[in-house]
Amino acid sequence: MLLTCLHLAALGIVGFTITLVLAALLGTGIGMLIIGIGLVLLVAAVYALFGIAWFETFRVGGLYGISVTAPAWQQRRGPGFGGWLGSVLRQSVDGRMWRAVANFAISSALGAALLGLVQGFVQAFVSVFRTSSVWWQPGIIGMLICAGGIVGLALLHRLIAVAIIGSTAAEAELTEHARVSDEQRAGAVRAADVERTRIERDLHDGVQPRLVSVGMTLGLAQQKIDSDPDAAKMLVAEAHTSTKAAITELRQLARGIYASVLDDRGLDAALSALAARSHIPVQVDVRLSGRCSRDAEAAVYFAIAESLTNAAKHSRASEARVIVRMRDDDDAPTPFLWARVEDNGIGGARVTPGGGLDGIMNRVLAAGGTTRLDSPRGGPTTLEVSVPCAS
Repeated sequence: MLLTCLHLAALGIVGFTITLVLAALLGTGIGMLIIGIGLVLLVAAVYALFGIAWFETFRVGGLYGISVTAPAWQQRRGPGFGGWLGSVLRQSVDGRMWRAVANFAISSALGAALLGLVQGFVQAFVSVFRTSSVWWQPGIIGMLICAGGIVGLALLHRLIAVAIIGSTAAEAELTEHARVSDEQRAGAVRAADVERTRIERDLHDGVQPRLVSVGMTLGLAQQKIDSDPDAAKMLVAEAHTSTKAAITELRQLARGIYASVLDDRGLDAALSALAARSHIPVQVDVRLSGRCSRDAEAAVYFAIAESLTNAAKHSRASEARVIVRMRDDDDAPTPFLWARVEDNGIGGARVTPGGGLDGIMNRVLAAGGTTRLDSPRGGPTTLEVSVPCAS
């Protein structure tokens, strides 16, 4: 209650003046819009209103313990001056900003009224000691009325501020959740598209030509089986070898879609098997206290698998290191999987649309996680992945 009264008193001193200045700035800007300078004043007013909204949001949140998020300036949707002006125009009609500004104006008016009641209380208090007659009683009554008014204004401020800023905070939280969900959905779509392209490429460049070769070899063997049995046997043996190679490639392709060992034995065993198949030596350090969701483990596994593939193919690395931990975050409801992949290659890795790193980031994003790539020229290349266990 005391803090609320102090807030209102401060707003009553400066807030009402600020509100009047902003109103005058808006009015002047609109009035002078026809000569051009009004546009400058209106833009300045929008920035000032946004600052007031930011201040008011955190003032009320800190005063009443409301979980709030900082008001966000509208993002540009185009380049140059036009994109910036468009963001200013969208910000000028942002409902969240105007609700916070309205709360600031209401609080300033309540603060001015509270100062008046404080002055009345002091005057009534002084009047009690200036008279010894029975007429001192109105002073007591005046003090009680002013004190009740001060308490009422403080309660009214709490009611209004929590209703306005609290609903704005809830709306902002829902908007943020919707944005994150949209990003995760888009990441899942992009990851699926990258994965489909990879499968098509592997089938077209690997398994398909090998199976065509097997068919042609068996056709030649069929033609020679009567005239040259020895040559036919050699062709059949060649076709058999190519068939086994094709089966191996298909298994690797299936493993690239999903590693069944993840379900059977967990992430530690899956990464150990992955390291054993790697073309470069890999040091694996996995310390997990339990299992996470299937999607979380799959996202981390494939991020590591693709990173090791890139290290072997592109970075000229001679060794790599994989670290996996389960960590807790006070701001997160569940633990999260954290993984770090580092190689000693030449560095310079960049995210390109449709590339392996793009696939990693989209897949991790779809699981609700984040990625951080650090690959300076000359190396080393480091990729960190964090995915919520309950994703």
